[in-house]
Amino acid sequence: MIDPTGPAAAARRASGAGRTLSDLRLSPQVRKVGLGLLGGAVLFLLFEAFTRAAGVPEQYLPHATGVALRFAQLAVDPVFLADVGATLAAWALGIAIALALGVAVGLWLGLSPTAHEIGLPLVNLLRPIPSVCIIPLAILVIGQGLAMKLLLVSYAALWPILINTIYGVHGADPVATDTARCFGLPRSAVLRRIVLPQAAPMIFTGLKISTSIGLVVLVSAELLAATSAGIGAYIFRVSSSGGNMDSVLAGAAYAGVLGVIANAALAALDRRWFGWSRREVRA
Repeated sequence: MIDPTGPAAAARRASGAGRTLSDLRLSPQVRKVGLGLLGGAVLFLLFEAFTRAAGVPEQYLPHATGVALRFAQLAVDPVFLADVGATLAAWALGIAIALALGVAVGLWLGLSPTAHEIGLPLVNLLRPIPSVCIIPLAILVIGQGLAMKLLLVSYAALWPILINTIYGVHGADPVATDTARCFGLPRSAVLRRIVLPQAAPMIFTGLKISTSIGLVVLVSAELLAATSAGIGAYIFRVSSSGGNMDSVLAGAAYAGVLGVIANAALAALDRRWFGWSRREVRA
């Protein structure tokens, strides 16, 4: 008969306890999310303490709890949800346009030395121009509708994708491309099988940067141009009547939440698709 109090049983119990403690350890992703939520909670408490200590009337500087309450109310407000949907649609379409143009033009400038020498000065001239500066021109030429928002979002989001595509193409292994050409692979096959896979991590990094930039520009355009729909349009409507700062800040918070969700989703895809490239960089 096996002794339940013997050394072997004690070792098994210790091993089981060790496995239990190991199972309770948080993964790096869960730990990262937890620390992010902790940082958000600390910021919320600091904002609440500041607004209460400032002594400013709530209609001008609402408490954090008041903004949180209004945030929750907007989650079931059909008018505001329609505005969120309008922003999401323009955001997604604008980023898609920027991605298509940025990759196409970036490949052209990256693969052709002549095109690179001619086009890069123009790129360096246009990309520092703030997108909000062309809002008046966009309104004058194409009005205040969806086309104007798509133009501004795609213009703002184009440059990180374009620049990263050029650098990604230039970073492709020249030995692999020369070897492929020596074996008679056509230019399209070299591009598809060697250049694009090696440039894809850089292109995706540009996409992650562009999503945040595109959202900032889009909400700003909706606000400054007083468009008919969108988160920025909602902020303009509630602020134009005076007061309602809790609604203004809650609407702005929704834009921030959309940005966080998009960044988290793209970061997860980046780890899944291009984790090999990140490991090579760290190595």
